[in-house]
Amino acid sequence: MNLLHSNDRPGEYPASYYAATAEAPGPFPVLKGEQRADVCVIGGGYTGLSAALHAAEAGLSVILVEAQRVGFGASGRNGGQLGSGQRQDQQTLEKMLGLDDARTMWGLGEEAKALVKALIARHGIDAELKPGVAWTGSRAGEVHDLHDYAAHLNARYDYPHVQILDPDQFSRAIPSPAYKGGIVDWDAGHLHPLKFAFGLARAAKSAGAQIFERSEVHRLDPGSPNIVRTGAGQVHADHVILACNGYLGTLDRKVAARVMPINNFVVATEPLGDDAARVLGEDIAVADSKFVVNYYRLSADKRLIFGGGESYGYRFPADIAAKVRKPMTEIYPHLRDVRIDYAWGGTLAITMKRLPFFTRIWRTILSASGYSGHGVGTATHAGWLMAKAIQGQSAGFDAMSNLPAPSFPGGPSMRQPLLRAAMTWFALRDRLGV
Repeated sequence: MNLLHSNDRPGEYPASYYAATAEAPGPFPVLKGEQRADVCVIGGGYTGLSAALHAAEAGLSVILVEAQRVGFGASGRNGGQLGSGQRQDQQTLEKMLGLDDARTMWGLGEEAKALVKALIARHGIDAELKPGVAWTGSRAGEVHDLHDYAAHLNARYDYPHVQILDPDQFSRAIPSPAYKGGIVDWDAGHLHPLKFAFGLARAAKSAGAQIFERSEVHRLDPGSPNIVRTGAGQVHADHVILACNGYLGTLDRKVAARVMPINNFVVATEPLGDDAARVLGEDIAVADSKFVVNYYRLSADKRLIFGGGESYGYRFPADIAAKVRKPMTEIYPHLRDVRIDYAWGGTLAITMKRLPFFTRIWRTILSASGYSGHGVGTATHAGWLMAKAIQGQSAGFDAMSNLPAPSFPGGPSMRQPLLRAAMTWFALRDRLGV
């Protein structure tokens, strides 16, 4: 199944709150005929746009080809949370990698977060960036673990930005009966993801990158130069950056064996007005402790933007609003009758270890994907690291490429059945409270 065409209309953004409140750049032309560039970037999400921007700023000639529209995929549909560190917490990474390598990963994750903030400031991107991401626990043991983790970050990583909320502070900040407590990372943040993607596209164009939309890549031929082939043209490039994430398809089997696309779903309610305080007493984003994570925040006009819902296949459900309303009302029962104005789905990508997969497909072809729900910072950073690597500054890229990246058992053909089995088990575990 080609996920580029499975759930969306060709060349159109989904009917999301984000698309309704952001002004798209372009449209950019379709790639036609034979083109030549120092760098060809495949994919117009955060990874590709960041790579194109930074390579162009370094003086390289850059062509970016996007199958649909820039920001069309997960980069324009996600929950907008800019997290600290990596997708896996530091205690997990210390057990997996050892303390020294875990510290390296923490530093790279913090570099990613700082990069996003710097790009927004440097290019004047109106991405509605605000501080604060809360992590919540539904059971007392989870809350204890979160408090322990805040202390761990402070003691071992000199990171004092995580606030442990006492019961009164928590109930004021997140007045939900579903949670027992939590923490807030005030150096993390949340933003309008599609406005950020559009800002990167405008910045890349201004830096000299050529952007082509509706130009799906059907084949990639390594060589000197590499040849990137679309339906109506081709690019001969010294370097290629593969930035497709969940929409990779069959472009590279090595990546496809390790990076699995999954779907997630988001709604935006009607504006809540003064009732927004019954959802969030602080203008922060929230992520909970469930395996199928619920995540949410308030929009600029006080809608609840809520993401969640289990997905067992690659087709979007007929009624996305109903799918997401269920977990939303488990957390906020008083919203059972609230009007939902927007409901949309999106495709992201995960790995077995929930860590990104960086690799050299060939000596002049780099790839990064599999951000596992941590892509606002990590994907943007990946583009920057790959732009540096093709210039011979590969330390950051090489460190990320050393992360463990096992293949999914059975290869690409078995990924969906395994996903269905895993999500069924973990959803049952969450419901039983074990």
